[in-house]
Amino acid sequence: MSRTALRICPLCEATCGLTLTIEDTRVTGARGDRDDVFSKGFICPKGASFGAVDGDPDRLRTPLVRRDGELREATWEEAFDAVAAGLRPVVERHGPHAVGVVLGNPNVHTMAGALYPQVLLGALGTRSVFTASTVDQMPKHVSCGLLYGDANAIPVPDLDHTDHLLLIGANPLESNGSLCTAPDFPGKLKALKARGGTLTVIDPRRTRTAKLADRHIAVRPGTDALLLAAMTHVLFDEHLVNLGELAPHVQGVDEVRAQVRDFTPEAVAEACDVTAAEIRALARELAAAPTAAVYGRIGSCTVPHGTLASWLVDVLNILTGNLDRPGGALFPQAATDRTPWPAGPGHGFALGRWHSRVSQYPEAKGELPLSALAEEIDTATAEGEPIRALIAVASNPVLSAPDGTRLDKALDSLDFMVSVDPYLNETARHADVVLPPPPPSQSPHHDFAFNTLAVRN
Repeated sequence: MSRTALRICPLCEATCGLTLTIEDTRVTGARGDRDDVFSKGFICPKGASFGAVDGDPDRLRTPLVRRDGELREATWEEAFDAVAAGLRPVVERHGPHAVGVVLGNPNVHTMAGALYPQVLLGALGTRSVFTASTVDQMPKHVSCGLLYGDANAIPVPDLDHTDHLLLIGANPLESNGSLCTAPDFPGKLKALKARGGTLTVIDPRRTRTAKLADRHIAVRPGTDALLLAAMTHVLFDEHLVNLGELAPHVQGVDEVRAQVRDFTPEAVAEACDVTAAEIRALARELAAAPTAAVYGRIGSCTVPHGTLASWLVDVLNILTGNLDRPGGALFPQAATDRTPWPAGPGHGFALGRWHSRVSQYPEAKGELPLSALAEEIDTATAEGEPIRALIAVASNPVLSAPDGTRLDKALDSLDFMVSVDPYLNETARHADVVLPPPPPSQSPHHDFAFNTLAVRN
């Protein structure tokens, strides 16, 4: 018997509404929900494949426990007993920090992943926590934490109302964007141009988004911070700074002016491979727009000085008076967000409260760089025990983290490993216990994280 059901797509940050066709217990079709007030029927190939993902015959449907060197199907009771028997001796012998936890990107797309990792970490008492966020977005969290006092207070471009959008390191026509929850991001860019707005793209490659832009600046890879610092210099040098209603709330303007004094367009032009005239034009157009928003994404994070570049994105929004105003960069608030507004710079955010054992990398948001996981397992130091056990939740770092070959070898040296994953992938194959989550159609869903980054409250 066929019926339909509504839900929100859990496969990316856009949170589009889906109308699913269900026959018995099987999802046989997925289309955009035309009545969804946010996505209005938009759907991408990922959403359309919901049924195929849900019913993938390669998904694990029962736990696996390693016996005599081989992973074999087991009951849930047997699997959880094996987890307890494997983890408890490690904690008792080496201490809680000898248990590492890796949290992957899909956690933020599920209710369980949003609600229960902190319970797990609290029970373990470990500081050896590594996340996917440290690979692609932590610089933005750190810059916002230092700037606003809250690492999750991330301004989002008001795509539906801005007159001028400057994208750096983002290609939403192909990826839809992130840290900005916007169904049909490509359609919003086309609507911006249709209403007479301006789209500027800073990207080393001529991406599909760059081809749509009114101005494309092919900056040399890795020089984002230099370019943004020179634009900031121009705002001061040409008296284009206009804080507007932000003026009573902004501190440190003179300090910023002093810090960018030497970063003239002429000084950075050769390094950036962008002419001084183009840099000045970027700053002037941003300042002259009735409303404007600067939006930097993964390309501006995964470069040298990515935190500085992320900070300068907000500096440009602030100095042009476009932070926290319609048409600019806004702070959304979800219905479930009960976090009080931060007290300001230096309040509520601390960086480097502890460090990784081998290379002494600082924690941020309680998370250590995923790129340090291999050395934390395979390198002995006088600073403490290596990681002897690992819990990987919705994560495949052998494939997705830097130096996966080294990590692949390091995982074999662990005393015990648990993987929460629907697939026996490059990482899970090392586990002693594999716990498969239910498929999306059988999981409750609410976007706790993404609603706090939405272009509409």
